[in-house]
Amino acid sequence: MLKIRLKRVGNRNRPFYRIVVSDSRKTPTSSALEELGHYDPTQGTEDAKLVVDRIEHWVGQGARMSPTVAKLVRRQKKSAA
Repeated sequence: MLKIRLKRVGNRNRPFYRIVVSDSRKTPTSSALEELGHYDPTQGTEDAKLVVDRIEHWVGQGARMSPTVAKLVRRQKKSAA
């Protein structure tokens, strides 16, 4: 099963995440099929850069979003409207 989730790439005490599509059976830090954006929690949710049309494509293909990614997508859609 495919999962859209966060992949941590930041340093210690400086979190930074990439939003990726990967196999749910692998660890979150393993290789990803596609990178769909990034999120810096120190800057707040306004700093999340997402490619919403690609996320919707992967959800249409059967991928599931993690709760945090779903929240970020909802906020991005809400601010765009």
